[in-house]
Amino acid sequence: MEKILDIVDAIAGQKGLDTQSVHAVVKQAYINTAKRILGSHLHFDAQLDEESRTYRLFRMIEVVADDNERLSGDEDDGAIGVADALKLDSEAEIGDEIKEEISLAAFGRTAAMSLHSELERSLQKLTEDAVYDNYKSKLGKLISGVVTRIDGDENTYIEMGEVRAVLPRKSRIKDERFRVGDTVKTIVRHVTMNMKDGIKIELSRTTPKFLEELLRLEVPEIADSSITIERCARIPGKRAKVALSSQRPHIDPVGATIGTKGIRINAVSRELKDENIDVISYDETPELFIARAMSPAAALGVTIDGKRAIVQISGDQKAKAIGKDGINIRLASMLTGYEIELQENGGGANGEESDGTSLLSALFNS
Repeated sequence: MEKILDIVDAIAGQKGLDTQSVHAVVKQAYINTAKRILGSHLHFDAQLDEESRTYRLFRMIEVVADDNERLSGDEDDGAIGVADALKLDSEAEIGDEIKEEISLAAFGRTAAMSLHSELERSLQKLTEDAVYDNYKSKLGKLISGVVTRIDGDENTYIEMGEVRAVLPRKSRIKDERFRVGDTVKTIVRHVTMNMKDGIKIELSRTTPKFLEELLRLEVPEIADSSITIERCARIPGKRAKVALSSQRPHIDPVGATIGTKGIRINAVSRELKDENIDVISYDETPELFIARAMSPAAALGVTIDGKRAIVQISGDQKAKAIGKDGINIRLASMLTGYEIELQENGGGANGEESDGTSLLSALFNS
C-alpha cells in the first residue's frame, strides 16, 4: 500500500480522470475498508500524506463523560471517557473528537486485499461515470467510429475510443450495408447506464438530427450560426426537407447550403445514400411556409383551418405535390406540423379564387 497515489495518479492520467475526483475516491476507499474490518458504526477519516504518497487513516473517537453509559458496554461504541482522552490530548473536552491513527497493514493480508478490491471497484465506477458523462454530453452530436462486428440481427457495433456503441438495424438507412473496418458517421441517440449492463450507447443514422449535423459539418455558415436550421423532416434514404433562416441579411440560406453547383448538399446526400434533400427558406407566416414546403410543386394558395391546411394547386402540379408514394405531401406535413389537404385549381365551390390564394399572392409580392 506504499506510494499508492503514484499508482493512482498514473491510472488517472491513462483514463483521463480528474485528479481531485480520484483522490476523493481513494480517501473514501480507505474509510470504507476500515468500516468493513473494524465496524460500520465507527467513524474514520483519511488524510493525504504528501511525503509518503499515501493516506493516513484515523479513527474518530468522541469524548464523553466518564460515567456515560456508552462506556459500560462490551462493544466498542466509538467513545472514550474524558479522563482517558486527556492522556492522549491535554486539551480534550467532552463533545470533542480525537483522532487515533490506525494502520490497515496491522490487520494483515485481509485488509490489504479489501483495500485493493475497494479501490479497483471505486476507480472503475469513476471511470464509467466519466465516460457516461462524456457521451451524455454528445447526445444528438455527430461522431465517427469503426465497425467491429455485425450480429445476426444486422445490428452494427461501432468502436468509439474507450467504448463500443450499437447502431440498431432500425436506425440504419434502408439497404445500406457496412463491413468490419468501415468508418461510419452517426449521431448519439441514447446513452444509458445500469449495474447489470454498464454503459450502453445507441446510435442512429435515420433521425432528422443526423441530417442537421451533417449539414452543420458541411456548411460553414450553419456551423457558425449565420444560418439556422429551423425545421427538418426525413423519410430516411428517400427524401428530406430542411427549412432554413439567415441571421445575416446578406447571406442567402438556401444558396449557401446548396453550394456552388450543389457541391455542399450533394456531399450530404451521398452520406445519406443519395437521399434527395429539398432546401427551403423558413417563414413564420404559416401560409407562405406551407407553400414553400410543397416544393417542387407550385402552390396557388393556402388556407389555414386550425392545424389543417388546404393547399390550392393547378391540375398539372398535383403529381409533384403528392410525390411518389405520397412522399412529398407527407414530408411537407411533417415539416410544417399541419395536416395538408390538396384542392385542385385553387378554386372554391363556384370556381372562385379563395382568400388563401389572395393572401399568398400578397405575401409573395410583398
